[in-house]
Amino acid sequence: MARLPSRASLGACPRALARRKAHTHDDGLCLGVVESGSARDGLLSVDAAAVAHHTRGVSSFGANPRVNASPSIPPSTWAALTEAAAVISSTLDLRSVLDGVARLACDVVRSEASCLFTLDGSKGKLVVLAASGKWREALPGHEFDADVGIPGRVVRTAAPMIVNDVRTCVSFDKRLDDLGSIRTRSILATPMLQRGDVVGVIEVANRRDDALFTETDLKVLQLFATLATSACLNARAHESLKEQLAGFREAVLSRDVILGESQAWKRVLELCDRVAPSSATALLLGETGTGKELAARYIHNGSRRREGTFVPVNCAAVPETLLETELFGHEKGAFTGAHARRRGWFEVAEGGTLFLDEIGEVGRPMQAKLLRVLQEKRIVRVGGTSPIACDVRVVAATNRNLKNMVIDGLFREDLYYRLNVFPIHLPALRERREDIPLFVQHYVERARRACGIRELHTAVDTLRILTHYNWPGNVRELQNVIERAVLMSDGEHLLPCHLPPDIVTSDHEAYTDQTVGTLFGQERTLIQEALKTHNWNQSKAAEALGITRYHVRHRIKKYGIQKPV
Repeated sequence: MARLPSRASLGACPRALARRKAHTHDDGLCLGVVESGSARDGLLSVDAAAVAHHTRGVSSFGANPRVNASPSIPPSTWAALTEAAAVISSTLDLRSVLDGVARLACDVVRSEASCLFTLDGSKGKLVVLAASGKWREALPGHEFDADVGIPGRVVRTAAPMIVNDVRTCVSFDKRLDDLGSIRTRSILATPMLQRGDVVGVIEVANRRDDALFTETDLKVLQLFATLATSACLNARAHESLKEQLAGFREAVLSRDVILGESQAWKRVLELCDRVAPSSATALLLGETGTGKELAARYIHNGSRRREGTFVPVNCAAVPETLLETELFGHEKGAFTGAHARRRGWFEVAEGGTLFLDEIGEVGRPMQAKLLRVLQEKRIVRVGGTSPIACDVRVVAATNRNLKNMVIDGLFREDLYYRLNVFPIHLPALRERREDIPLFVQHYVERARRACGIRELHTAVDTLRILTHYNWPGNVRELQNVIERAVLMSDGEHLLPCHLPPDIVTSDHEAYTDQTVGTLFGQERTLIQEALKTHNWNQSKAAEALGITRYHVRHRIKKYGIQKPV
């Protein structure tokens, strides 16, 4: 990335910084550069009047230039610049700002076409983010090497260029003409600078009146580029803050929390803490509902990528035909309905973590593409040809036995070993029963607040039933059962009768086996036999047992006794 010499303070405007240089290159073009701004908040704060004052006298030459010795910017152009500044500063929507910059660049210098390049230093590419005029439909989304063409030269020199006859300029890249419905005659290009570094290029082509670009046009475009840089950087910062806020909101409002005091769960967290600071790929193994996504978030939050985006993708929920587009994105026109370029989840997760849940459901063709991305750290959009570098950490998860799938030929062995760098097994809820009371308390409290219930206590028998149940659906099933039980409750206590019958019945069998021969078992048997004898009439059964009907009802609930269907 090109860097300019150190800045000099402007006496007339202490917050503005400017510098100018001019030098002649091998093809006879004299280049000038102007930069203005402050480093407040990392963005440019512009004083256009100061820039205009300190850029007077810049000279430039092209093929037969028509310039004055000391040109001045006419009032109509100042009016256009003022209007342009108002328009591009009126919104923080990044797409609107980019399109506005491209459109207004045409207006302020009265050109036929314009485009806005952004410099991707990590990839060495200039990417067209927006275009206007005759380039509007053809150029956006295209990438060019950052050292090729007139924009590439602007990046190298950090200086603007006037080319009034592209036929005489060895730097001109004819691909712009090939892509767009325009025959380029002349070009005016200027860098977008932030703290002395080039972050983009604004390029315009062909004066509408067939005249040549002038020194005044150069100054106007430089001023506009300074204004546009500030607007674009602010909009981009706003977009980044929105994404971060969405991630923070999701984390704060997430319905999942880290709960567990059992040794099995503590071991899981220890392994997550060990792998989190590294860049190793983690593979989370366990049944459905054991908290694999929660563990993946825990790893992300403990890593150096915690400031980046965490993107969860359920591979089983996306059709195989769409998964490639979802993961890698697509170019405009890649298929019917692809009206614009779209970023995939790998690009969205740039600098962060991509969580691939249910990785065992991915077909073998897609497995090969995932393997290539994990090995090369590059993706290719659907319909594209240029590899795009991606800095993404992948955490995968599955409830299937990948090793057996490899043996059966259903999963690629090389991808399995690429993913299985650091496997972590998440125990089923029945393997950590001591944590069930914590989950019950948490979900009861949350459901109570959601239903507007002032106070709700879980009965001892209810907690016992929930603790003894095997929970094939793990924590997710427990959460759903608690929410249903809270809705069924009509008092201050959560009783066994509020639980689903299959859970209570399952507990009866286990409970009967455990209490045979005990005092509680004998009492339960006596009450159950009395009810059967009197055709489940509670009053008659109470009279036969010599107790009140209230005590019979209490013990029916206590022991979970139910009338056979």
